[in-house]
Amino acid sequence: MNFISEILDRYITEHSEDEPELLQQLSRETFQKILQPRMLSGHYQGRVLSMISKLVNPEAILEIGTYTGYSALCLAEGLQKDGILHTIDLNEELVDFQRKYFDKSDYGTQIHQHLGDALDIIPKLDWTFDLVFIDADKENYTNYFHLVVDKLKPGGIILSDNVLWSGKVLEPLEKDDVSTAALITYNTLLKNDQRVETIVLPIRDGLTVCRKK
Repeated sequence: MNFISEILDRYITEHSEDEPELLQQLSRETFQKILQPRMLSGHYQGRVLSMISKLVNPEAILEIGTYTGYSALCLAEGLQKDGILHTIDLNEELVDFQRKYFDKSDYGTQIHQHLGDALDIIPKLDWTFDLVFIDADKENYTNYFHLVVDKLKPGGIILSDNVLWSGKVLEPLEKDDVSTAALITYNTLLKNDQRVETIVLPIRDGLTVCRKK
């Protein structure tokens, strides 16, 4: 679903920050070699993630769902000089691809990859975070939120991607559509949970920004 016209979307992108050359390279190689390249954050959303991270200026970031590393590199742009970014993914085949681009960037030593199930890894991370980005399996968004919210500093930010799910959150729910059902539940949770204040942005497939009170 396109939330705005293609021509207006192009105008917005053209009048926003340019996509860094390294991320252009990463995007091209992702589309050439990796399955489901639509999962990539892409130019405009990547610049949004970068801007939010720079505004937060985090000491520690947690990303749930690395894919090929595009969003991690965008978020890393806002890290403090000695800051750290932990990123978690299940796909062993992508680890070397991610690391190649991480090491080409200015943030290679600050980005720590974790391979495995985020539900197992997150409780073992002895960190409090300033910024969390949730962009993994939709069925576990609620579980991820409950795991990370107590690891988030007051005033910290949780970003959640794909919360509008191509507009399916508005359509009659099909019996076997567990992803849409999970996102509807998650969106309701964020609206009602008194620990956070929440706003949904119609960026790409929907991006929620939550601030911990």
